[in-house]
Amino acid sequence: MNISSQPSPTSTSNLLDTVAANGSFKTFGKAVEQAGLKDTLSGTGPYTLFVPTDAAFDKLPAGKLDNLMKPENKAELASLLNYHVVNGRKSVADIGKWESARTVNGQAAAVKMHGDKLSIDGAEITLADIPSSNGLIHGIDKVNIPNAK
Repeated sequence: MNISSQPSPTSTSNLLDTVAANGSFKTFGKAVEQAGLKDTLSGTGPYTLFVPTDAAFDKLPAGKLDNLMKPENKAELASLLNYHVVNGRKSVADIGKWESARTVNGQAAAVKMHGDKLSIDGAEITLADIPSSNGLIHGIDKVNIPNAK
């Protein structure tokens, strides 16, 4: 696979500390705090996070992120973030064998291999298998939006 792995500060850091240490994931970290998911993602896990880069958040329609970050939209933001989480510690090798991923949000996200590139719901995994004490992180190049419930 042609997906770059990135060294982690330490694998003793939890998912959120690892996200915070990676300079490309600032927006995701802020969104997790705003959505009230900090305790869950700092907890035991294990979880696999598909973390959109800051550049991926920049691709959202104008005003979308600001609107999601409003206190009255906390549930919608939490649903969107949970669509980027699966239970268990899953490497790209594991994920590459799937047709879809059952997200914590409850919806399935399609998984596809395109040559040596792996995507989840159309978001390409650009950073793979970043370890943390309570799971794995994969950086993705777009924010995946779950279907409205």
